[in-house]
Amino acid sequence: MKFIGIIPARYASTRFPGKPLAILGGKTVIQRVYEQASSILQEAYVATDDERIFQTVEQFGGRAVMTRTDHKSGTDRIEEAAEKIGTDADIIINIQGDEPFIQQSQIETLMNLFDDPATQIGTLGKPFESIEAAMNPNSPKIVTDLRGFALYFSRSVIPFVRGQQQSDWLQYFPYLKHLGLYAYRRDVLRQVTQLPQSPLELAESLEQLRWLENGYRIRVGLTNVETVGIDTPEDLQRAEAFLQTH
Repeated sequence: MKFIGIIPARYASTRFPGKPLAILGGKTVIQRVYEQASSILQEAYVATDDERIFQTVEQFGGRAVMTRTDHKSGTDRIEEAAEKIGTDADIIINIQGDEPFIQQSQIETLMNLFDDPATQIGTLGKPFESIEAAMNPNSPKIVTDLRGFALYFSRSVIPFVRGQQQSDWLQYFPYLKHLGLYAYRRDVLRQVTQLPQSPLELAESLEQLRWLENGYRIRVGLTNVETVGIDTPEDLQRAEAFLQTH
């Protein structure tokens, strides 16, 4: 199977405008993401709607594709990029443009999910280390079946452990945090970007629920690695500290 990585990157982030061009350890965030992806995958591209990001990628020797400005999600952006590239890859990996420390083991875990022909979409989950962390609505939870296919994603703490104090729930169920790294079979990516928003997606504001509601099978790989994502200027400071100590 052939894999390709596409990194969606836009300038107009609500919480951190210009985030891909922020400097982290002497390089832009987008360069660090691209270099990490390229060290693992034979082929990687940045998909952007901003000329400044496009030029920055080309200046450091990367490959970039200009996409429309009206995409509602990174998934839509990578579908347009894949069409423009004309890739013959079997699997498209969606690597978040704010993950400069993405690890080889994470991408390899994702790739291995497609050894099973039943896997249409792959993603990653990491065990929560405390019930307090699991209760954070900004950290979506995953419930899987016994084969590792996702049953549901939620901002709520699911499942409910009946008859036990909530502070003890982690002793009774291995709650999984969803990490926003995806991979899609090429035809599946094309299909899911044609779907209208679904009721569960609108309720939870989680795009992957649209795919589940339409019957697509999402395989969840397990990882113990969680990197420092960058959503805010404060996260950039944490990432700088992380870089100094690693």
